[in-house]
Amino acid sequence: MQKKNSAKLWKIIQEAGDYLKDKLPDHPNHPSGRNPYAHIAICIKSKFKKSYKDIEDEKFKEVIEYIEYLKKNPS
Repeated sequence: MQKKNSAKLWKIIQEAGDYLKDKLPDHPNHPSGRNPYAHIAICIKSKFKKSYKDIEDEKFKEVIEYIEYLKKNPS
């Protein structure tokens, strides 16, 4: 991914993390609370099999749509 797109994507991830703060369900592995920023990044890596920085530019819009999905469906 081009640097400008990965920078935009990181900003969107941060905004999604801000939105999900205190909205993720409790989990026994995270007794102090869950990190919403890490949650978004891990979900992206799981779905696309790559770090957000390594995803192809052609999938930029698809990644943004997935982040919106994660915001609407905190898990």
